[in-house]
Amino acid sequence: MIVDASKARRDLDIDTDVAIVGTGAGGGTAAEILATQGLRVAMIEEGPLRTSRDFHMLEREAYPQMYQDSAGRLTKDKGITVLQGRTVGGSTTVNWTASFRTPPETLAFWRERYGLNEYTTENLAPWFERAEQRLSIRPWDVEPNENNAVLRRGAARIGVATGVVPRNVKGCANLGYCGMGCPLDAKQSMLVTTIPRALEHGATLIVRARAERLTQSGSVVTGLECSALDTAGVAPGPYRVRVRARAFICAAGGIGTPALLLRSGVGNAGGALGKRTFLHPTLVSAARMPFRVDAYAGAPQSVYSDHYLATPLDGPVGFKLEVPPVHPVLMATTLPGFGETHAALTAAMPYTQVIIALLRDGFHPESPGGNVSLLGDGTPVLDYPMTPYLWEGARRALHAMAEIQFAAGATTVFPLHESAQPYPTLEQAHAAIDTLPMEILRTRVLSAHVMGGCTMSSDPKDGVVDGDGRHHELTNLYVFDGSVFPTSLGTNPQLSIYGITARNASRLADLLNAGL
Repeated sequence: MIVDASKARRDLDIDTDVAIVGTGAGGGTAAEILATQGLRVAMIEEGPLRTSRDFHMLEREAYPQMYQDSAGRLTKDKGITVLQGRTVGGSTTVNWTASFRTPPETLAFWRERYGLNEYTTENLAPWFERAEQRLSIRPWDVEPNENNAVLRRGAARIGVATGVVPRNVKGCANLGYCGMGCPLDAKQSMLVTTIPRALEHGATLIVRARAERLTQSGSVVTGLECSALDTAGVAPGPYRVRVRARAFICAAGGIGTPALLLRSGVGNAGGALGKRTFLHPTLVSAARMPFRVDAYAGAPQSVYSDHYLATPLDGPVGFKLEVPPVHPVLMATTLPGFGETHAALTAAMPYTQVIIALLRDGFHPESPGGNVSLLGDGTPVLDYPMTPYLWEGARRALHAMAEIQFAAGATTVFPLHESAQPYPTLEQAHAAIDTLPMEILRTRVLSAHVMGGCTMSSDPKDGVVDGDGRHHELTNLYVFDGSVFPTSLGTNPQLSIYGITARNASRLADLLNAGL
């Protein structure tokens, strides 16, 4: 059963066993597990239902329809662009498919600092294996496109190891337009896997419904109040959607979930709600190659390097190297500069190669993350300060990427910074990077990974939920998404969300079916 709340002509009242806010990696995984265990499930999604029939590989359609703020969500200071999905399937519908397990060193930190003693590599392995089999996750066995090949060749020439990215695809045609929705249903997102199966087992999907607040009585959540949005899926319409359930799951992501709980005024005795939100702040280095790169074609991410993550967690910030696809709108909105300079850089798109560096934030005292708060109208905003510790890592990352790009044959390298320009030699690039002012709005910083804000911990003083995703103060409220991570991961988060949610949702299904 699929309900488009924008077409409602009256208030809607729904009774169910489990209400799930959000249909991304966490919500979609939980919905399938709970529905197939015989529980009544209602999925509430703020975005629209779009399918492969709607995916025309056009940025002008995809970004407004399927991303938060038309792919223009910004931090409070406007200095970091945050890419997040807003559609059925969430970011899994529009991401670039990279799927890595949670690194062992990250899990070790969680056990030591947050008392998550069951979070070992061995205990989580069966859940990761389950997700990998369910979603066809395996290393990409096709030769990389030239954008990724440049990273591999350049890194090899300076002695930096690379690896092959595992991707959640089946029958992939190597088109390169993953960020606009897969027109072939090859990407094994929640849109084409877990959500259809949950629907087959009696689940209900309500789209264009914005979860506004949870109601509670004592330590029990009693209901969920939602606004039915207008047909554009933006403004609240005149009708409401009210959901009553035995259990409530928040899976709206690292900004949406803390915002819902803040609007609801639910238990926050430890003061952790909305705090310690992490981004993997991402730096960008563009290179002009003497040959066509055509970085818009082919699997967007198939080569990576963890070489620069081999640092102590409490030492200088480490970073993971990957490459992004290069499409016209994404490129034009990311490049610095104006007028003729910007036009010339954009015109060189077929010859442009790009590397990104994802900073591993959250492990060092000088990397405390950001805070999610609410504006006057209840919409969320993320305040994420870039500390000197992070800026030092950003500078090292720009140096490393330039070295790899020149080693691969670049004629010029352009660190994405308002004071930079294309540099024709590595020496000039190094000299310039050493003097570039590392400041917000001058240095281009992006992110597609929002984590934290509802920290998972054994001690209620340190977090919002326990290791099973259950709220420390509300007996029937759970959080199943990346907002539970106590730190960033140091790698792409979707497989971590799949595996950890599968573990926790399976435990919840057992409890509910036992009448607990």
